[in-house]
Amino acid sequence: MLTERSTLTQFLIEERRRHPGSSGELNSLILDVALACKAISRRIASGALTGVLGKAGAVNVQGEQQQKLDVVANDIFLRATEWGGELAGMASEELDEPYPIPPRYPRGKYLLTFDPLDGSSNIDVNVSVGSIFSILRAPVPGEAAETEDFLQPGTEQVAAGYAIYGPSTVLVLTVGTGVHAFTLDPNLGEFFLTRQDIKVPEATAEYAVNTSNRRFWEPAIRRYIDECLQGVSGPREKDFNMRWVASLVAEAHRILTRGGVFMYPWDSKDPEKEGRLRLLYEANPIAFVIEQAGGLATTGRERVLEVKPTGLHQRIGFIFGSREEVERIDRFHAEQTDEDDAGDQSYPLYGLRGLFRTIT
Repeated sequence: MLTERSTLTQFLIEERRRHPGSSGELNSLILDVALACKAISRRIASGALTGVLGKAGAVNVQGEQQQKLDVVANDIFLRATEWGGELAGMASEELDEPYPIPPRYPRGKYLLTFDPLDGSSNIDVNVSVGSIFSILRAPVPGEAAETEDFLQPGTEQVAAGYAIYGPSTVLVLTVGTGVHAFTLDPNLGEFFLTRQDIKVPEATAEYAVNTSNRRFWEPAIRRYIDECLQGVSGPREKDFNMRWVASLVAEAHRILTRGGVFMYPWDSKDPEKEGRLRLLYEANPIAFVIEQAGGLATTGRERVLEVKPTGLHQRIGFIFGSREEVERIDRFHAEQTDEDDAGDQSYPLYGLRGLFRTIT
């Protein structure tokens, strides 16, 4: 195994050799993140045996009930990355404010944002969960980071990725030169390169969306879903399958593996919010990965990576996946007018070329 595949460390060293002026700090930080993911994977695998399942009895800044593993995973990320001297600060889904690097450790030139355990509501039923991370440059290296320092558009990311904890633990990474996947060998404790230069198929016949929110969707989203539901008799002239795991990491990993489109758009259920998913440590890193793999990521109206953040925990509508499908959804948003009816009659499922009848 050691001679057949590159380890994550070997891969990062080879990348650094292509950039002779690099200091190696980014590599060290990524390896610290990978170490955190290994530790989290181990804790998840132990499940109920170590008492880490169930609710923690607290609510995080998102207003969400924390799971015990949310707290454990957050602490693992902090402990694994705070000491190395690469970071000026961190921001996490589980913390109200940025986490300052303890005074006893040196401060570096990078910022780390992360969701320590995405999809944690799935833990108790043993469905795949994951960790998401994004690395930015600190505006003032060596000084403690302020909240404003993290408010950079996704185009400024220098690295991003996620770990998915499923039947195997896989770390997916981009440093801006494509997307690569590394599978954890639990016996050796090493991540090995198992997929290189991953590409999202341009077309697909799968979509992922929470249909329970249909009554709150904009007409553009209903129009797209209704076309998919009409199958071979509709304008798409092919049948679609729907998938929904309620874990952003699991959805992204499936799309990287076999294509598809994921939709968690803005809706009118809570119109004051710009969306449901967090921009800095969920949408931006996943969008960076997807774009590096040839896919697209959008809010429906603009490229996710170009959105200027206004808050540490800002939410956003998020649509990503195979290029053809995302472009179609964007076009439907562009064609949508203020006069479009927001009700179910805007794009009727059983209208022209419907499933059961044709209107002439």
